[in-house]
Amino acid sequence: SYNLPSAKQATSSPSSRRSVLLTSLLPLIASPVASQLKPQPSIASGGATAGKYTTIPIAKRRYYGRVQQSIHEYLLLGPAIVKGDMQAQALKEFLDPQGIVVVEGLSFTSENRKSCLKKADGGCKGEEIRDSKINDMRTSMYLLGNAFRFNQQKAPENLPTVKAAKSFFKATLDVMEKELGKKNPDVKKVQKAYVGGLEVLDTYLDLVELPPVESGNYDKTFERGIGANARIT
Repeated sequence: SYNLPSAKQATSSPSSRRSVLLTSLLPLIASPVASQLKPQPSIASGGATAGKYTTIPIAKRRYYGRVQQSIHEYLLLGPAIVKGDMQAQALKEFLDPQGIVVVEGLSFTSENRKSCLKKADGGCKGEEIRDSKINDMRTSMYLLGNAFRFNQQKAPENLPTVKAAKSFFKATLDVMEKELGKKNPDVKKVQKAYVGGLEVLDTYLDLVELPPVESGNYDKTFERGIGANARIT
């Protein structure tokens, strides 16, 4: 049976909310759904300068913000899922296909004006591309994980980081997206998938050299844009 905290407990301060989710819901990981989330054992990368290639520090600057913001948004779903409210606004926003801007519309100069979109005021702007938060989480986690390599000949599917990311997608995000798209979602299935994701996320975060879920790092928001350096700020 589910020993779920009250909605009041789950929506208090970020630190107490995180504590309630982890301490009250992690026992649910001992389930068939969560057992599918076990990725390969963690293998340390040795740091950004340990290998021959420079893709890791570049990837950190490019994707750390996006991945950390995605984790932040994933954790914000906790109160609604604990409560069993499958119609919560946070869940709708997480799945909204127009939820976030992934490519901003760029202003054009006189030289490339022919390729731009004309605005009503006669100005010129590139096309804006939008996507859902759940898809951006998939994309950014995969791209960051794929960069943690020291052999360019190795297929992405064989990287521990990509395996951990794909385990999370298959047994957590895919299950949640499918159930929440139904008229009557299976609440317990969504809860199991969500909670199981907390465990595999920690494995993935360790592999890509980011703090664990319970660290408090993800209580704040992050910029999705490319960062100035590869350090955690």
